[in-house]
Order: sequence, then C-alpha cells, then structure tokens
Amino acid sequence: MPTFVDQTKIEVQAGKGGDGMVAFRHEKYVPNGGPAGGDGGRGGSIIFVADSGLRTLMDFRYRRKFKAEDGEKGRIKSQYGRSAKDLYLKVPVGTTVYDFNSNEELGDLVKDKQELVVAHGGRGGRGNIHFASSVNTAPEIAENGEPGEDRVLRLELKMLADVGLVGFPSVGKSTLLSVVTKAKPKIAAYAFTTLTPNLGMVILPDGRDFSIADLPGLIEGASKGVGLGIQFLRHIERTKVILHLVSMDPNNGRKAINDYKTIKDEMLSYDTKLSKKRELIVATQMDLPGSEDKLADFKKDLKSNGINEPVYAISSVAHKGVKKLMQDTASLVEEVEKTQVVAKPKPVHKVKEYKYKAPKKNEFTVEKVGEHEFVVKGESLERLVEMTNLDHHDGVVRLARKLMHLGVDEALRKKGAVDGDDVAIGDFDFEFVQ
Repeated sequence: MPTFVDQTKIEVQAGKGGDGMVAFRHEKYVPNGGPAGGDGGRGGSIIFVADSGLRTLMDFRYRRKFKAEDGEKGRIKSQYGRSAKDLYLKVPVGTTVYDFNSNEELGDLVKDKQELVVAHGGRGGRGNIHFASSVNTAPEIAENGEPGEDRVLRLELKMLADVGLVGFPSVGKSTLLSVVTKAKPKIAAYAFTTLTPNLGMVILPDGRDFSIADLPGLIEGASKGVGLGIQFLRHIERTKVILHLVSMDPNNGRKAINDYKTIKDEMLSYDTKLSKKRELIVATQMDLPGSEDKLADFKKDLKSNGINEPVYAISSVAHKGVKKLMQDTASLVEEVEKTQVVAKPKPVHKVKEYKYKAPKKNEFTVEKVGEHEFVVKGESLERLVEMTNLDHHDGVVRLARKLMHLGVDEALRKKGAVDGDDVAIGDFDFEFVQ
C-alpha cells in the first residue's frame, strides 16, 4: 500500500523578470537615432491548482524545489521580451498552504480547479527607451529584471468528507466502509490497520448520498503526536458528522466506555471544536459471542456518564443494522448542512488578478561591521540595487543619485563613514566617497 503523505515542505522560486535592453536606432535614414532598448518580459509565477483526482501530496515527497522560468530580456528596436509561462502545480482538493517561516495561511484549496498564486514572477526591467530626456537624449540606462518571489511553503492536506469514521484501531471502520461503499480498503486485525485514509461515496435507495472517510485509528496520546494521531485529527476537522465506532468484542481486554472516552478526550485535546461535532455512537462487531452483554454494560456506562444518545448496534459482516445507520447518518448530514453558517470564502489569487507588489517604503538601516566596512539593509533599497544595470556608466550615476536622494550617503556619514570605506548593499559593494 502506498504511503499516505498529508503534510510536506517545499520551496518555490518564481521566475526573474527579463533585463531591460540598452540599444539605439541605427537606421540608414535616421541620422539622430534615439534609444531603442525594449523592456524585459515578466517572470513566470508559480500557481497551485486543486485537482479532485489526487488523494495525497506524494508528488512533493521526492521533489522539494520548484522554479518557474525567467522572462526574456528586452530586445533592440524597442521590442519587449517575451513573458515566461507560469508554472502550474496540481495539489489535492483540501490542501491548505502556509508560509513555512511565518506560519501565515496563504490559501485553502477546497474546490476542484481552484487556483492560488503562491509565488509571483518578477516584473521585467525597463529598457533605455524609458529614460530619455531633454538633458540626456541617448541614455545608457536600463533596469535589470525584478527577482521572482522565493518562499518556503508547508502544504497540509485535510480530507474533505461529509462523514468521518473514528474509533480505536480494528473496531471495524474499514469493514464498514467496504460494505456501504465501493471503496476497497485493506483490512487486517492489527494496530494501525489503516495507514491511508480511504474515501468512498454512500448512495442510498432514496437518492441521497454523502462521502464517508475511514481515517487512521487513534491511541491514547494522539493529540500530542503519539502514533498516527495528529494525521487522524487533522482530517476530522472538515467532516460534518462523526460516526464513533466502539468495538463490542468481549475478548479485546478493554471496557467499551473507556474506548469511547479516550477518543473523545483526544479530540478535545487537539481542538475543542471537534468535541462539538454531531456524532452517532455505533457499537460494532455485534456478530461476536458475548457482544450483547458488553453492549448492555456500555449503554449503562454511557447513562451514568450523562450521555443519553442512542447507540446503533451493527455487524458489518452480517450487514445487521447498517441500513438504518446509513439512513440516519444521511439525515444528520442534511440537518448539519442546514444549520451550518456558510463562511465567507477567503479571496483566492487568480492568474488574471496578478499585480506587481511594490516593496515597502524606502526604509533602511546602516550597520558598521568593521573598522572601515558598512552594510546597508532594506528591502526596497536592495531591490533597487539588484534591478540597476551597472554595466553602463549612466546606470551607475543614476544609482548614485538615487542613493543620495534616499539619504543613504547622509546615514553613512552619521555612522562615521569616510572616503575609501567599503559599503555593501546586498551583493553590491562600492567605495564610499564624500
């Protein structure tokens, strides 16, 4: 059986914008040819697309880094470079995307074909056609392309099912699923029978239907990460109704009420909202000798604990009580759906909504790191330097003027910088001159 992957960490690198071009017109009959360098193309963005045909995040297990293509450089004759194609990555429906470092939720993909831009491609640099003026009619100035977003993500899959089967390992969850749906889970009698959540559809004779998931079994301490507990509890979050299965096998060495309370306590420890989910209590394996006596004791113990809910006694093997359970489950799902407040969906980034996100204000810091060495840090400042084409004198002069205008020279002087000191802004190093 393939390993189920429901949480993974990946890195995504959007494409860099193409560099702007420095070029001039050289037509035969145009004696005073002006600037003719075109803009670079936009870098490719990385976009997640929800796919109902996928069940796990297995595709991201062995490949952890994804990079989109860079935009094409600007061309001569004022021609723009070609924008790069966006990179689409398929994920299962039910995938939530988080920024790994900040833990910020970027989006929740709950519908088939829903899209989420997780890394924006950099805009193309401007060519020298944009820098001509009455003072400088032939500027040798162009911008480098903007770097694409580079971020580390955590992907978390929470299975979307109307009904979740919960209970200790080997209480009959997989068997019940195989009886009421066409799903074919592997069934065996040992701890952690189900390593992979199985999903199936129940279709009733009256036309009603609902999805049902057989989730990994729990053990005590699951909410603290013991066994497969966290994986199990994560999938239960989205279910509308819980079928709480409790084994009536008299030879398993456990009291039924203790099994029931252990599962409830683990759900409460993980998230108090889980304890408020509507549930049906299901006594399983009623075909075993001695199960009736254990069921009678279980009902007494439930009442003594203030629980007066009905108990559905079933045998999946003998198909006893299953039909009534499924009918009442469908009714409860409908009841929950009517009372649920429909949450306003979070805005989802679409490709057509792509907008260049300008860096924050021109804020920077100056730090003295050596006797004659300084480092200037600031998001917008570092981006300005990175996007400046320093292969031409005009570009260097333009950068120097901008740094002076932004107050970098003054800030360096206040920190004690003198002529000849080394200054670093990102990967760019220069000598400070008063």
